[in-house]
This record gives sequence, structure tokens and C-alpha cells, in this order.
Amino acid sequence: MARRLLFGSRRPHRYDGGFGSPELRNPEREVFLFRRRLGLAGVLVLLAFGGLCARFFYLQVVLHDHYQTLAETNRIAIVPIVPNRGVITDRNGIVLAQSYSAYTLEIQPSRVKNLDETIDALATIVDVQPRDRKRFRKLLDESKNFESLPLRTRLTDEEVARFAVNRYRFPGVEIKARLFRQYPYGEVASHVVGYIGRINDRDVQRIDEWSEVANYKGSDYIGKIGVELSYERELHGKTGFEEVEVDAAGRAVRTLSRTPPVSGNDLRLSIDIRLQEIAEKAFGDRRGALVAIEPSTGDVLAFVSKPGFDPNLFVEGIDSANWELLNDSPDKPLLNRPLRGAYPPGSTIKPFLALAALGTGKRTPTQTIFDPGYFQIAGQAHRFRDDKPGGHGTVDMYKSIVASCDTYYYILASETEIDDNARFLSKLGFGQKTGIDIDGELTGVLPSREWKRARFAGKEYREEHRKWYLGDSISAGIGQGYNAFTPIQQAHAIATIANNGVAFRPHLVKDVRDVRTGAVREVVPEPSYTVPIKPEHLAFVQNALVGVAKEGTSAAAFLKTPYVSAGKTGTAQVFSLKGEKYSTKIDERLRDHAWYIAYAPSDKPRIAISALVENGGFGAQAAAPIVRQVFDYYLVGKVMTAPAPTGPVPASPEDESD
Repeated sequence: MARRLLFGSRRPHRYDGGFGSPELRNPEREVFLFRRRLGLAGVLVLLAFGGLCARFFYLQVVLHDHYQTLAETNRIAIVPIVPNRGVITDRNGIVLAQSYSAYTLEIQPSRVKNLDETIDALATIVDVQPRDRKRFRKLLDESKNFESLPLRTRLTDEEVARFAVNRYRFPGVEIKARLFRQYPYGEVASHVVGYIGRINDRDVQRIDEWSEVANYKGSDYIGKIGVELSYERELHGKTGFEEVEVDAAGRAVRTLSRTPPVSGNDLRLSIDIRLQEIAEKAFGDRRGALVAIEPSTGDVLAFVSKPGFDPNLFVEGIDSANWELLNDSPDKPLLNRPLRGAYPPGSTIKPFLALAALGTGKRTPTQTIFDPGYFQIAGQAHRFRDDKPGGHGTVDMYKSIVASCDTYYYILASETEIDDNARFLSKLGFGQKTGIDIDGELTGVLPSREWKRARFAGKEYREEHRKWYLGDSISAGIGQGYNAFTPIQQAHAIATIANNGVAFRPHLVKDVRDVRTGAVREVVPEPSYTVPIKPEHLAFVQNALVGVAKEGTSAAAFLKTPYVSAGKTGTAQVFSLKGEKYSTKIDERLRDHAWYIAYAPSDKPRIAISALVENGGFGAQAAAPIVRQVFDYYLVGKVMTAPAPTGPVPASPEDESD
């Protein structure tokens, strides 16, 4: 009894459900819960393994081909092979641009820890000039990937050997064989041939527009101006490739397959490089432009823009010193004057206005005017002066062209609707692009009422600025005022007259030769159009142009030629003298521009030319002798012994007609 009281009863108290009563363990319930949790865990494990197996199946069976390709890609590198760029020759097969292979020392910046130290160390092995460092830094700034960049180009065999011995010291530096462009004639015809340069963002956009991204893999250079640009897709060729097996370090182990590149097509230009040289030499140190065209085909025989530049400077990236000399020069050697120089035509417009007047019936060949030496609008004090003091007296249309009588065309312009003239001149190619096959051509300015309204349409101009006045027509009648034509337009127009109104589109590339098949494709095989001119009107003006060279304003420049030529001089005012006497005291760059347009022989024209000498003074003095030299070489095979005049402008030009 005492024992029970001390230790209590061993029987558990029965649970009565009262508050505070202890809960009894339920083994059966615990076993149930444990089994349920174990089953749930087992299901989760099975699902996880099932998903893992499904993923393994998907990766190893379903995507087997895909991952096998990726694995092969890690083992096989596709290396592009840049094609050889097409050769450019003149019409006689003389090479004007070609490619050659040379060794280049290149650095891959992503694999070099310290570029400056590496370049300094390389300079002890190969010759690295400051200009090489500057060019490399410029390329590094422009580069947006991990491509290798050239530090030195055109290494000698000795330099290649010295680097090969020390190659282990320069991780990320290697020797590569690359193709380089060469222009054997340098500055001659530089604006025609153009040049190539490294591909920039603008070029990438152009390549994308062509859908040629794959074809330019591995290419670093592209045409920038001239024929190199306009015929880029012909010249570039088709890129080849090699499948190369590489090791873990990315080094080539062996070549698995090779698809050879296809060289670019060859271009044969219409240019005669010997004639081009003669024409450029004839300009001397003067600025200007000359375009010579074969009237019966549209072939451009010579295309001069003076001064020019050496395209070889741009191939590897021009250095800053040479760039500043070219870009900052007041002579603008980078300006393509035949295409982008728009100048007042001066008196060279007169034969075309005479044709327009004959066509509209405003004038007949025998109709005359009296020239007192000036023209005056009724009721106005201002006089439009003729080039000859005292005038030319009685003048018919023939004399108006041969003697270049301004007063005749003042009167004609005052009686002619400017829009009629504009419509006719546009048929000859003025005020629009000729369509020559290089980029950058300007339209020039062929004034009309509509043109003036559009030109002065801004809010800053008043209504009186938009109106067409009689004085505007009179200035336009002698090739001044708003008129502004390019040398290529002038050459195209006179070539069309020489070819009896049949116009061919001027072109610099004569044909393209496919290097794979040898097939030759002509660029302009057919005439563009025919200008509607009556044969008798055309014959009359052609005869007057012959008179200019025989007895008129350019007769002195064409004495004793074994051929008969036809032409027209022109003097385009740059700066108004306001009644002062024209003399050598005028600043050289304010002097008049000198024009001469011509063709020869007159009966069966083989060549038509427009020549402009900037600030040359008078067409007869400055431009006509240049044309004479070009005619002599092309038609006779020799150049006149007397050099073209390069002296000062005559002190009394009023005694000399243009």
C-alpha cells in the first residue's frame, strides 16, 4: 500500500477528453503517416528520374544531329579565302589597277596583354615607323571585334625570317599573306580609277543592302570612289573557304576540305591612258577639268580633274599629314571636277540656244540684228555690255556664233521664253545627270520659272525673289546668271551635236570580262536617245562651229592643223567687276573661268571635248590650246611643240572676243 502511494499506479490514466488531460501516442497513426510520406517521396524520386531520363533521351536522341554539329564546329574552323580583286586596264590593255600578295605583321589585341610593350619589342625586330603606330591605333579604335590588325605591311623576306625566329616571344602576333592594291600610274586618272580602303560601318551597311555579307567574310577592303566603288561587285569576286581541323588551343591541325575563291571580273576602261597623260600634262599647274568622248559610242577617252591625288596613299589607310595636305588644300585635289564642279557655261551655251531658236522659229539663219556694243531694256538705265567695245555691227546667226556676239543673244533671250529654252537644253542633257557609270554626279542648274520658285520657296524669301524677271533671261542668254553646268554635261552635249543628235550615255568602263568563262560584256552597246533636231538646223550650227576654229575666236589655237575641227569658246564670270577694267591685278581666284567645247574631225567626228580652266581668263587663251594638244595626239599621234599659254591674262581683253 505504501509502495503504491509512493510510486503511483502503473496503469495509465484513461483519457476522458477533459481539458488538460495528456494525449496518448497512436502507433498505428504514426506508421500510416510515415508510409504515406515515404510513398510521396518515392513518387517524387521516380518523377525526377523519369524527367532526367526524358531529358537525356531528348538531348542524346532527338537533338543528336544538332549537338553533333556543334561538337564538329568546335573541332572544325571555317576559314574564308579572300578572292583576288579584278584587274582594271585602259582601252588598250595597259594595267591601271592590280593586286599583289605581300606579308603583313598583324596583332590580335585580345591575345596581347600589353600592346605598347609588344609593339616596342617588335620594333627591335622589324622596322616600325611612327606612321605605322598611328595607323594601327586608328584601326584599333575603329575595330569592334577581336580580328587581327596590321601593324606593318609589305614585309621584306629578311623581316619575315627575323620574326619567325622570335615568334615564340609574341603570342597574338603573326605573319599573314594578304592581297594589296597597286595603282601604277599614281595621280594620273585618279578620279576615274578611284581607290580601295578598309571596310567601315557605312560599307557594312552597303554590303548588307547587297545581301553579300557572306561573300565579304574575311575581306578587309572595299572600293571607295571611282570605278573601284561603282563596279565593286564585279571586281570583288567570290570568297572561298577552307574547313580546317583545330586543336584545343585553336591551332590548325589539317585541312579537311577547300572551296577555292573565284577572282573578280576584269574591267577594261574606255580611257586611253596615254591620251589621259597628255591632257593632264597640258593643264600644267592650273586647276580644271577635261572630258573627251567618242561621239559614236559614248566611250570616255579622257577624264581629267586637276589637281589629282595618288590613290596608293589610301590603300593601307592614309596618314594624317597627307590627309591634311589633300583635305585642306585650297586647290581641292579630292574634288571630282567633271562630275561635281558646276560652273556657268558662258558663251559655250550660244550654239545650243541658236539651235533652240531655229527649232521654235524665233530666228532664221539669215535674220540679222545691229550690235552697238550693248543691249538696254526699255526704260532702264543699265546696259548689258558686249565683249567688243563699239559692237559687231550687223550680225546674223552665223556671225553670232563665230564672233561670239553677246548682244545677239541678249536680244534673243529678251524675246524668248526661258521655259522653252530649258525644255530644249534638257534634251541635250543639261540640268540632269548624264548617267555616267561612277557615283557622285551633280545635276547642275538649268534655270526655269519652276526652278526659281522651288529654289526660293523658303519663308526667308519674299515673293519678288521667286518671280522670273527679264534680266534673269538676259543673263541666262549668255550662259551667266543661274546657269551652272558640269564638264561632263558639256562634253555629252557637244558629243551629241557631233553625232548628229544621237546621244550615247557617257561611260568609263567599256566592257567587263568574266574570268571564269572569258565572256566579254559591253557596258553601253546601244544609243540612249535621239534629240529631235531638224537636219538643216543641225548642219547650220555645225558649220558655224567649224567657223569658230577656222576664222573665229579659237582660230589662233588651231592654226595649221592637218584636220578640221569645230568648237566654241566660253568665258564664265566668277566675280562682278562693276564696270572696272579686267586685268591681271584681279586676284587669281576671282578671274573668269575659261571654257572650250569642240569635236574633230568635223566631217567624221572621232572625239568630242569639253575643257575648263578654273580662273583661266579666256577660253581662247587658256582652254582651246589644251584641246588642241589632245586633238593633235589623238588624231595625228603627236603633240604641238609650242606649250599651251600659261602666262597672265591680257591687260586689254576688251579687244579680244571669247
